[in-house]
Amino acid sequence: MVRARGGVAAPGDRPVSRTRPLIAFVGRPNVGKSTLFNRVVRRRAAIVQDVPGVTRDRNYGDFTWEGRLLSAVDTGGFEPIGKARKGQEGDRSLMRSVQEQAQLAVEEAAAVVLVVDGREGLTEVDRAIADLLRRSGTPLFVAVNKMDTGRTEESAPLAEFYDLGFGVVQPVSAEHGRGCGELVDAIIEALEAGGTVVPHEEAEPEFPEFEDEEPEEEPEGTVDLAGEIRLAIVGRPNVGKSTLVNAILREERFVVSEVAGTTRDSIDTSFEHEGQRFVITDTAGIRRKRSIAQNVEKYSVIRAMRSIDDADVVAVILDAQEAGADQDARLIGLVIEKGRAIVLVVNKWDIAQKAGATQRWYRDELNKRLPFVPWAPILFVTAKDGRGVTALLREAGRLARQYRTRLPTPKLNNLLEAIQVQHPAPLSHGHPVKLYYVSMVSTAPPTFVLQASRPETIPDSYKRFIENRFRETFGLRVPLRFVYRERARRGRSSRAKPKRRGA
Repeated sequence: MVRARGGVAAPGDRPVSRTRPLIAFVGRPNVGKSTLFNRVVRRRAAIVQDVPGVTRDRNYGDFTWEGRLLSAVDTGGFEPIGKARKGQEGDRSLMRSVQEQAQLAVEEAAAVVLVVDGREGLTEVDRAIADLLRRSGTPLFVAVNKMDTGRTEESAPLAEFYDLGFGVVQPVSAEHGRGCGELVDAIIEALEAGGTVVPHEEAEPEFPEFEDEEPEEEPEGTVDLAGEIRLAIVGRPNVGKSTLVNAILREERFVVSEVAGTTRDSIDTSFEHEGQRFVITDTAGIRRKRSIAQNVEKYSVIRAMRSIDDADVVAVILDAQEAGADQDARLIGLVIEKGRAIVLVVNKWDIAQKAGATQRWYRDELNKRLPFVPWAPILFVTAKDGRGVTALLREAGRLARQYRTRLPTPKLNNLLEAIQVQHPAPLSHGHPVKLYYVSMVSTAPPTFVLQASRPETIPDSYKRFIENRFRETFGLRVPLRFVYRERARRGRSSRAKPKRRGA
């Protein structure tokens, strides 16, 4: 039985969000906006390797700054819509484009950075953007770019930019990193002073050095699960996301159309199923960056990305007629990179069945096209008539519990010992590699720290073998993270051999 509460979940109904405050970089073309974005984000190497799309350039990015968690978006240059013909028509077209992009940036962002070219000075387009941003009440900053040296900064007309009336005018060199740290520091200070919560990354747990001691055993099967499960529905345009959400809620809550891109916002709805409370989020369709023709759709994609951040479980909806497309792989890679539990939902299964497809054949095909996520559950549904909806909710509940489960330390170490007996780690330059101890340091996703000798020499193939054994033993079908650390050595004095007499 599904019981929906209200229309859209009120902010007070939501738990503390994992969403990071969003910083929007806006400005006209060729001012170095994208370079500044890349400099600030400082994208880290993906935790999950060989996942399509993880390392590709994107128009948004999460980053950590001195322990604080933030997101950024590069809005693209403000250019005219279409070609300017003669006279004022081109100017009006330019202003329409400026207004649309600036307003969208302000809607989404907790802070907005106007990027300008310090060598060129203040232009009319810069002034027009500033006029629109000033009305928003959002913290505003000016990044005067291309100030590569102190001499360049001294000769630049910085006073012009102070006339805009923004809170901070920061000379920067996006190419060389000069002044970028000061800019981010000023943004964080303004956000926190204005009451915006800037979440901190969790401190890396300290773990003791166990030798022959028996660690205290945690209660088996402990699950740290809040009163609700947040389920995000994502996928390419027109795969049936809104139809599926309507089927789950058993009412026409969202507009359904064959026109791709009907849903442009991420909408939360609370409901109960079999005694479990869910918050389901219907999101805009996500397509390749070069296919995003409308600015409003670009920001809808950002909203969808932030919904993934807030989710416990993400249902990636695939079209049975073309599942496993490149964009599906990129989206799945993004969900894994963010460490969220994932279920692959093949929609429009009735059409595939009529064409003679079987679930076994289809699973094999998906595993070939998506080999980097063989552990993710695959469900087959027909959203238009509600087939498979109950199975999806039950699977989401199982995954949410696995996502937050805490496994007993003794069982983890018994498994680690069995792995080494059955399949020892490969030698490192003729020396054995020993895995001493494993502890589960956090959940959501389950994260394990393994103490080892020569951890840097353990090959990826053996690490995948260990992960697979953990999955098989504990039945885990959610992303797992493993951190390999070298065990701290005892002091040399306690191990030093006595010198021989006469030496």
